[in-house]
Amino acid sequence: MKLTFALILALQVSVCVWATHEPDKELVEKYTALKEVFLKRLVTAYEKAKDTVQPLLEGSPTGEKAKEIFEEMRQSPRVESAVKIISGLASELEPVVDKARLALLGAYGHYLRPYIGEHLDTAITNVKPVLDTVLPHDG
Repeated sequence: MKLTFALILALQVSVCVWATHEPDKELVEKYTALKEVFLKRLVTAYEKAKDTVQPLLEGSPTGEKAKEIFEEMRQSPRVESAVKIISGLASELEPVVDKARLALLGAYGHYLRPYIGEHLDTAITNVKPVLDTVLPHDG
């Protein structure tokens, strides 16, 4: 726990000391939109995989055993404690992660975007139709 606290403190200090550039509002909005679509794609892929695999596992002895193990783990006090600790750490680290994300977006916008921004935008635009076919974000 002390090591985790020291790491968090060091990250906060390094983020605060590092001279950051404020990212453009347009860049932050673009990043947020891309992140939301990406997360929707992951959720859709998970749901499709679950819908495909679940019927196969329900009738098999292996699937029943896996379901029993999962239920035992979910009811375990140790797992509940671990989930509480992880969710607490995640909520504590959220402001630090947001600051780091904004700092990285600011650094990208200041140093790299003038040189690679157009190419990256073209690449993302070209990949979207393929992703819409392979991994759609609509349910």
